[in-house]
Amino acid sequence: MTCPECGSCKSEIMPTNACQWFYECTYYHAVLQPLPGDCCVFCSYGTNPCPPIQESGKHTRCCGLGQTRNQSL
Repeated sequence: MTCPECGSCKSEIMPTNACQWFYECTYYHAVLQPLPGDCCVFCSYGTNPCPPIQESGKHTRCCGLGQTRNQSL
């Protein structure tokens, strides 16, 4: 993860069964959220996209992006 606020980098383990919508920078303590169009903070600020995006081979919807809250994920 690379913090856009301070530029610090830290290796993190991605969850394989869910998207991570928030991440707090260890150094600057900025709380990061996905950029518009991204499903999670790893897709926005990581060196690799999240596992569902890696598996699909392209940047498509994952983790319920674009679904209503009443639909199951």
